[in-house]
Formats: sequence, C-alpha cells, structure tokens
Amino acid sequence: MIKFLAKKFFGLFPTLIGVSILSFVLIRLAPGDPVMLMLGERGADPVVYEQMKKNLGLDKPLFIQYAIFIKNISMGDLGKSIVSRRTVKEEFFDRFPATFELGFVALLIAIIFGIPLGIIAAIKKNGPIDLMVMGVSLAGYSMPIFWWGLILILIFSVTLGITPVAGRLSIMYDIDPITGLMLIDTWLSGEGLEAFIDAVKHLMLPAIAMGTIPLAIIARMTRSAMLEVLSEDYMRTAKAKGISPKKIIYVHGLRNALIPVVTVIGLMFGSIMTGAILTETIFSWPGIGKWMVSAVAARDYPVIQSGILIIAFMIIMINMLVDLVYAVINPKMRGQ
Repeated sequence: MIKFLAKKFFGLFPTLIGVSILSFVLIRLAPGDPVMLMLGERGADPVVYEQMKKNLGLDKPLFIQYAIFIKNISMGDLGKSIVSRRTVKEEFFDRFPATFELGFVALLIAIIFGIPLGIIAAIKKNGPIDLMVMGVSLAGYSMPIFWWGLILILIFSVTLGITPVAGRLSIMYDIDPITGLMLIDTWLSGEGLEAFIDAVKHLMLPAIAMGTIPLAIIARMTRSAMLEVLSEDYMRTAKAKGISPKKIIYVHGLRNALIPVVTVIGLMFGSIMTGAILTETIFSWPGIGKWMVSAVAARDYPVIQSGILIIAFMIIMINMLVDLVYAVINPKMRGQ
C-alpha cells in the first residue's frame, strides 16, 4: 500500500508542472494586453504603460516570469490579482465556499436520482421504463449546460416566477458569512426560515443545471454495473435458495455494483469544476468559475495561472483519494 501511495504521490508533480506550463503559455498566446485593459484611455501614454508593465513584472522575458512564478508557488505565494491587487489566495477562498456548495448539492441531486434510476432500469431491462430512463439519460448527457441553464431560467424564473434568476440570496437579507455556505449561514443567522428558503430557491436552478450530466452518467453506470452483477452465478444461487428478490437486488447486488459507481462519482469532481464555469456565469453565481471567467476577460495572469493550478491540484487529490479507496476495496489495484 505504501508503494502504491508513493507512486501516486510522485506522479502528482509532473502533472502540476505540465498544467502550470500550459496555463502560463496559453494565456499569453491569447490576444489582449492586461496593462492596456487596466489603463484604458491612459494606455496611450508610453511612459505610463512601460512603468505599469514594469511594476507588474511583465517586462521580463517569459522564461524569467515563469521561473519567478514557480519560485513563488513553491513558497506558498500564489501572487496578487492584477485587477483587484488582492492576493489570489484570499480571492480563491472567498469564492470557494460558493462553488463547493453548488457542486455538492449538484452531485447530491445526481446521486439521489441517478442511482435509483439506474437500478430500476437494470431490473426492467429492455422494457419501456428502461428505454425511457436511458433515453432521458442520453438527452441529459447531450444537453449543453449553457443551453439547459437558459431553458431552466426561461421556464422557472421568467415564465413561472418560482425561482430567482441569479445570485445566492436576495438583497433584503443581510447575512454574515460565518461559513461561506449560504444554506448553513442563513440557518444560523436568525433571519428565520424565509432566508433559508430564499437561499434554496437561488441554489435550485444552478444545481439542477450542473447536476444533469453527472446524473445521466451515474444512472447509466449504475445500470451497467447492476446488469453485470445480476448475471453472476452467486446471484442465481441466492435466487435458487429462495431469498426474496428485494434482498437479492439491494443487499447482494447493489453492494457489489456500487464499487465502480463510487469510483465514477469521485472522478466526477473534475466535470463538476468544469460545469461550474458555465453554470456560475449563466446564473451570476459568485464562485470560482465566474471568477476565472472574469480573470480571463481581464487577462489577469496571476489569477488564471494560480487558479488553474489550484483547481488541478484539487482534482488530482480527489482522484488520488478515489484510487486509495478503490485500492482498499480491490487489492488488485495496488499493483497498478
């Protein structure tokens, strides 16, 4: 097990270095000058322009800028935003709770609905219910998030007026950010149940939009895993012994079928972060995704470079945790 963990851990560094190089180079290949964007009309003054460029360290050759970036990262310094002049670390942790809350609820919706739908589809294999569940799953997986989010807004916000269009909470509520998680903070604030319900309404549409694709994947994976388990000899033996069908499916079958499903759920963290970029932009959700989009628009190099590196690190660590859990469940994985 120690050898397995060491191999996974040391494989982390080449990946992070590759991500840092790609993010550093690609953002500089994109058109646009951060100094010109900051100065606006004053950018016409060459003296002011060169002085600002020097202050930001953008006058140095690219390889020196990258070396400084790596040196600072190794010392825990993620840099300062060119736009806000706040540290990237502060800005990231200010916005992370919003993205975490949205991603957690989206994944929870996907699990709560995806696993039962997959089980039902497997039990009713090739029947109308199976075809309907798989058809809906395929449609959910195929729908672009930006299109699906706009459709949800059009139906539930514009037409029916049930949910708000954007944000995390109505302006009538003044909530102190105790944890940064609005569902918890509204509950602890003393504003009453109304504030909590308002936070739920704001969270509902973006969570559904983000959770649709993971829901479809979980449903299809659960169905495939259940069909494979139901065809095993020990399942037929249990049936021959007269064990009730519910016990065969939910005790003997589901327990083994969930192993690959749990692995897929853990690996979905990356897709959740990707979905956050589109979802938060559509619903004006003040999280990491919207923050990164704004940074790209402003050519805020430190935010983009360090933000991508942090997200990559989190995804890699989640994947390592999934591998560890899977290695505990399945010892054959330890040699890989």
